[in-house]
Amino acid sequence: MATLITDKNYYNLMKDIDTSTLENTLVKELTERNMKISSAESCTGGMISQRITNVSGASNVFELGVCSYANRIKNKVLGVKNETLNTVGAVSEETATQMCEGIKELASSDIGVSTTGIAGPTGGTDKKPVGLVFIGIATKESTTIYRAELCHYTPHSRNEVRTMTTNLCMLLAIKATKNSEE
Repeated sequence: MATLITDKNYYNLMKDIDTSTLENTLVKELTERNMKISSAESCTGGMISQRITNVSGASNVFELGVCSYANRIKNKVLGVKNETLNTVGAVSEETATQMCEGIKELASSDIGVSTTGIAGPTGGTDKKPVGLVFIGIATKESTTIYRAELCHYTPHSRNEVRTMTTNLCMLLAIKATKNSEE
């Protein structure tokens, strides 16, 4: 079962954090532990990869990022099952799980992260509203999925949802890196 994070939770998590330096912290933590990370991004469209590779030394910890906006790519490159995509859809806990596990395996990395969601302003439904995002974090120990409802209390623009998702994914990856068994 996915851990729920609403927009209020997001602001509580980020209140004492300089989000502009999350990528520096992530690269530092990975470097100190001699670990590698890979990313499979849908709704963030490469923002995680872009921010990580902005950091000098990122090539020591980051080898692969896949922007899998289309279901066909999720299936062919990341190994997301067509059955999953056809039954629960691209924006789901199951898809996020298969994406982060697929990229981790493809890259042979220590951590695989994934994002899939509805950034808006269109595309939302009653069951899957704008701002619904699933973030996956796969480590050698386990896979954890987070369900973020980033427009639960306050509406946000498409870019705000994408930026919030990127920040949240990097923060969760930092925590997973720190908690990883060496």
